[in-house]
Amino acid sequence: MGALMPLEEAQKRVIHLAQRLPPETLPIAKATGRYLAEDLPAKRSQPAGDMSAMDGYAICFEDREGPWTRVGECKAGSPPCPPLKPGETARIFTGALLPEGADTVVMQENVNAEGETVHLMTEASPVKGRHVRHKGGDFDVGDIVLTTGTCLDARALGQAVIAGHGELPVFSLPKIAILSTGDELVEPGQKTALHQIPASNDVMISAMLSAFPAEARNISRIADNMDMLCNALDSARDCDIIVTIGGASVGDHDLVGPAFEKLGGNIDFWKIAMKPGKPLMAGKLGDSIVLALPGNPGSAFVTATLFLLPLIRFCAGATDYMPRQQQAFTTTSLPATTRRAQFLRAKVDASGITAYDSQDSAKLSVLTAANALLCRPAHSPEQKAGTSVPYITI
Repeated sequence: MGALMPLEEAQKRVIHLAQRLPPETLPIAKATGRYLAEDLPAKRSQPAGDMSAMDGYAICFEDREGPWTRVGECKAGSPPCPPLKPGETARIFTGALLPEGADTVVMQENVNAEGETVHLMTEASPVKGRHVRHKGGDFDVGDIVLTTGTCLDARALGQAVIAGHGELPVFSLPKIAILSTGDELVEPGQKTALHQIPASNDVMISAMLSAFPAEARNISRIADNMDMLCNALDSARDCDIIVTIGGASVGDHDLVGPAFEKLGGNIDFWKIAMKPGKPLMAGKLGDSIVLALPGNPGSAFVTATLFLLPLIRFCAGATDYMPRQQQAFTTTSLPATTRRAQFLRAKVDASGITAYDSQDSAKLSVLTAANALLCRPAHSPEQKAGTSVPYITI
């Protein structure tokens, strides 16, 4: 048997083929899901001034025993009340700026107001600064509020806006071409003869990419014909990543590798020590990265999870681009592995993680039922039920 590249080395080499895409500036409303291309400093402090965290009365701590004379009312969204003098208070509402001379807020439940005179009923010794959100308590002008490579999800976008930004520097979207190959493939929904199957892989991979910052186009269902395959690959040279599905093994009708080489592509590696997904191929065709995924649905999904999605995240600017592993207790014993890492379709629930009995990579039913890939590194020893094992959520 020939040497197979270890999984971790293959993942590193795929990333090594890539580079970050150039940045562009987008309005906040169009930046959802993109990755930040620069550290983002705050343009304003938050809060911009001392403000009340409660409905109550603004006082000076030195006058904490009261009584006080009410001289004003401070509302959120309004300029601050006139300054307070000793013995004075202002009615204040949550989010309102504290008037000058006040440094503490007494909750409205703790006072009794009679006309313009306000008496303290409880909380006789309030802590100085209680119920006050102090200027810059969240961040100050110039603080870095988001770092390069941050995914601009709902929380990050909210942070960017509150820090004073209306547009953001982001990495450009990677352009991806998806090609599935095979004489046996027919369009979804069409009737199939015994020797045919509906083309599901390109639909599945496209759906996986829909949640990612990428521009994908389908050049799919290419017959096992050298000229047609070469033409399809050649038409995708404007893309940053070309993904092929099927035809990447070594059979007489597996033409992806020969077509790739015929067009002048450079193969970086072919065949890796993992199951499923051994016949994965990666290389460059001009400036495009070519990632050739196996044709069985389970293999295509697993290799896309471990190689294609990290590659897209990296090109799109993510700092954290590799799949995140979690831990769960296996509900069954797991046999030792040999030289190939294994990724078992599995179900995670309150009882732990359970690998399905069938791991046939052609069975989409098993993949559909799974919500995790149980990770078994190469040369792992047998593991008893109840052992903590790593998994990737899918």
